[in-house]
Amino acid sequence: MKKLVLVVPAVLLVFATVFAQNDSASLTRDTLPLQQPDKKEKPGKVYKLNLGVDIPVTAIGTGWSLYAFSKIYSKDPSDPETISGLTKSNVNAFDRWAIRPYNKKVDQLSYIPFYASMPMPIAFLFDKNMRKDFAKLSFLYLEAMSITGILYTGSTYFTNRYRPYVYSEETPLDYRTRGGGKNSFYAGHVALVATSTFFYAQVYADYHPDSKAKWVFYGLATAATGYTAYMRHRGGLHFPSDILLGTLQGTLTGLLVPRLHRTKWIKNPNLTILPFTGQSNGLAVLYKL
Repeated sequence: MKKLVLVVPAVLLVFATVFAQNDSASLTRDTLPLQQPDKKEKPGKVYKLNLGVDIPVTAIGTGWSLYAFSKIYSKDPSDPETISGLTKSNVNAFDRWAIRPYNKKVDQLSYIPFYASMPMPIAFLFDKNMRKDFAKLSFLYLEAMSITGILYTGSTYFTNRYRPYVYSEETPLDYRTRGGGKNSFYAGHVALVATSTFFYAQVYADYHPDSKAKWVFYGLATAATGYTAYMRHRGGLHFPSDILLGTLQGTLTGLLVPRLHRTKWIKNPNLTILPFTGQSNGLAVLYKL
């Protein structure tokens, strides 16, 4: 009997590998089961936590994000001579057209979905089914946001990419030389809004799989993310490649964190989730066809 194996490495950049095998013994000998079907699971539970994994991931992600946020917004200013020497030719052809002066008003407007979506767990209280699992859902939300936080802040912390407005001579020099002008890669506001809104949409869909209203929440998540992305572009804050990466990463994180905790996946006898070690570390998801 064939098994479909999806390997998800536990590194910042996630790679998926699909292959067929005849025996799960081909995994490394130090592989240990992470999540096995639980026949004693109470019916009606939508998500199940694996505290041995979820707590460290959330703690590390949250801790790093809090530390890195204080650093990426206090980078040393750029040298005026260096900034004056920048030209559009320094930017790749895909992103070059997005160079524009800084727009403070648009920048401020881009924060509307950001501030509105951050306290998303409050929305769980307005649904009687979600309200029963408020603590669990809030923890999963924090986990999702911490994953986006560590990916976004890690990228910005270790990478200095000038924002589009830095290349525009119409932007005042004092703005162009600010340390925050080196935080273009990648679009963190877009990623965080996408994570928050798509997380709620996925949770609602899992608690109400037969409800047509779930498509409304998916639509709202798309609209909020799209609006944020567009305004960050219009404000001269991010290049298209930064925005595309932020949108993709945030959306996938918001959708996958709830999905990977579904109890109906864990209770499926055809599904096994195993960690693996060797030349690389990660998770192996085995599904019998």
